[in-house]
Amino acid sequence: MAASERVFRLIDAEPDIKDVPNAFEYSGLREGIRFEHVGFSYDSKRPVVSDLTFEIRKGRTIALVGPTGGGKSTIINLVCRFYEPVSGCIRFDDTDYRDLTLHSLQSRIGIVLQHPHLFSGTVSENIRYGKPDATDGEVTAAAKLVGAHEAIMRLKNGYDEELGEGGCLLSTGERQLLSIARAVIGDPELFIMDEATSSIDTVTEKRIQKALKTVLSGRTAIIIAHRLSTIMEADRIMYVGHGRIIEQGSHEELLSLKGRYYRLYHVMENVLDKESRHSA
Repeated sequence: MAASERVFRLIDAEPDIKDVPNAFEYSGLREGIRFEHVGFSYDSKRPVVSDLTFEIRKGRTIALVGPTGGGKSTIINLVCRFYEPVSGCIRFDDTDYRDLTLHSLQSRIGIVLQHPHLFSGTVSENIRYGKPDATDGEVTAAAKLVGAHEAIMRLKNGYDEELGEGGCLLSTGERQLLSIARAVIGDPELFIMDEATSSIDTVTEKRIQKALKTVLSGRTAIIIAHRLSTIMEADRIMYVGHGRIIEQGSHEELLSLKGRYYRLYHVMENVLDKESRHSA
């Protein structure tokens, strides 16, 4: 009875973010996404992001780096409209995204999180969760696109293999590859990765980086990463701290500034060097 009460309380909960009257269907990105003087606070007291203004051009990849608590994940939450700005606005092309229906907007976004969430079921069912009506051919194509097909075929039952609770039969890297396949099977316009390579080994990270080159080609993308090797080829890197963009530019441009990103890069180089010596 206690569990049932919690379930029904969740079902009956009213979402804070909902469609406004006369909201219309999102027809697709033509030019890009713009943050215009965006401010946001979770508790209406302490601002998390302040006067944030930047643009993500269609087909480009931007990367967000910076200290924990700087506002990177909040930017992701705002782009996906899990939350809405308390000041300023976010525009998809020239349209304030609050005028769009939530379903038409969010159904065009693919997200890969730090910890892959797989469920008890087959490989196919886990990938197909990103597009419930996907054919077997589409499932296989998504797995091949991200470089997971060979690992899947090594399983006893291939795509029909039962993964166990939380995908426990797979390694962390393999689970992450499946979560990327799940994110891309619906061919999202906007692809988001939030620390998706932070909990895997360097060998698996290279496999995922290779997969990302294919996945991100011609696709609008936002990547958050502490491992800078994941984002060095991004079109633009933004160093975010205290809810503001402190530095931005390409990897080479930011290194030449010898500022925050430069110091972060060399700190991470030293960490990776120590890891490689320890492994040897």
